[in-house]
Amino acid sequence: MKNCIRLLAAALTLCVASFTWAEVAVIVHPSASFDSLTEDDVSRLFLGKSKSFPGGAQAVPVNQNEGAAARDKFNEGICKKNASQYKAYWSQLVFTGKGTPPKDAGDDAAVKALVAANPNMIGYVDASAVDASVKVVFKLP
Repeated sequence: MKNCIRLLAAALTLCVASFTWAEVAVIVHPSASFDSLTEDDVSRLFLGKSKSFPGGAQAVPVNQNEGAAARDKFNEGICKKNASQYKAYWSQLVFTGKGTPPKDAGDDAAVKALVAANPNMIGYVDASAVDASVKVVFKLP
């Protein structure tokens, strides 16, 4: 009986935690010539299937560090891969010489600072971290 109660409590905790995750905002430099991207556009950039923004400018995606809640939500929501699947995907591309994964840039503040300083970068942060230094082009609820 105690095990059932513990299991129920653990399940409830996980459910509550999943509802408390905030939105993830995909951000670019404010001078970007476009105002939005589709989920497919973002996915293609972060999976190495596309290397440019609409209009042809080079796109350099940056990730948050492994284990960050925003990264996990982004990978599952946009790339449709959990953390180990995402790592395996990029390991295979690197091994075959077909790609280089996005660099790990740090937390919300570090990603936002990099994107704000470079017109070619694209990243993602918790939506609460967004300010006028970057432009939101997609939101993952």
